[in-house]
Amino acid sequence: MNTVRQRLNEVRRNGVRWIDVDLDRQVLCLMAGDQVLRRFPVSTARNGPGERRGSECTPRGLHRIRLRIGAGSPPNTVFVARRATGQIYTPELARNAPEQDWVLTRILWLSGLEPGRNRGGEVDSLRRFIYIHGAPDTEPMGQPLSHGCIRMRNADIITLFDEVTNGTLVDIREGRRG
Repeated sequence: MNTVRQRLNEVRRNGVRWIDVDLDRQVLCLMAGDQVLRRFPVSTARNGPGERRGSECTPRGLHRIRLRIGAGSPPNTVFVARRATGQIYTPELARNAPEQDWVLTRILWLSGLEPGRNRGGEVDSLRRFIYIHGAPDTEPMGQPLSHGCIRMRNADIITLFDEVTNGTLVDIREGRRG
């Protein structure tokens, strides 16, 4: 068994918190070992799963939260390049930028842990700027519509953000959890 999967199995055995993202069901679960603590609807990539830079796909495999961004920011805070702009998302702001892929409220920036799959070269999740982040509450959840990131409702990302730390493992998968 590869050491990356062994790491997740150890976390599960020891009851440590981790995040499970089911691409098929469009659901993110905050776990403690094998117990579901919280379940949230999400929206992953419109282009489906995939790891290549420029694909606008959601990468699979084991990741960790590299950085938590936005602690204490008001809900609907607009982020560009991981920096709060000072703006708060409103319908009027959205009308003025209809093509904008909004990153709101909080960001959990992911780093891949599987060399050649989601780490390094053209498949590096960190360099692809793959996040779990807030999105406008008008955006549908439960449907794959993002540009590669994992979108959540603003209240949900605040809840999740407050319950995880840098280093928390994130398993992004298709199909049944093994």
